[in-house]
Amino acid sequence: SFPGGRRDPADGDAVATALRETREELGVAVAPTSVWGQLRTLPDRHGMTVAPVVANLGPLEALTLNPNPDEVEEVFTLPLAHLLREENQGYTHFRTASGYGYTLPVFLNGPHKVWGLTAIITELTLELLVPGRY
Repeated sequence: SFPGGRRDPADGDAVATALRETREELGVAVAPTSVWGQLRTLPDRHGMTVAPVVANLGPLEALTLNPNPDEVEEVFTLPLAHLLREENQGYTHFRTASGYGYTLPVFLNGPHKVWGLTAIITELTLELLVPGRY
């Protein structure tokens, strides 16, 4: 999943929350000027509203991550080229007890399967970054 958490009273808005959570969870200080924008809000499975924020962190090779062991078990990245390969893209079909069915994206063939809200946010981001290719 991406860094995230509840908005603190001191956070001015969703962007401030995202920047704070990224600093607390990954040890990365992201400048507000690096923020590209906010995606549409999404509900999570607990009924909370999630406000994804997209920012440019620069080259991954230049980042020094210092994950908080109390909040982060493991960190991994996937190159854009990997996410854009059709063999690494899929969909998972779900059915609820009431018979309602829905489909969510999934990204495969990396160190982990990316699914759920993380895959939805990844898909929305790819649609913005590489329209026509995804």
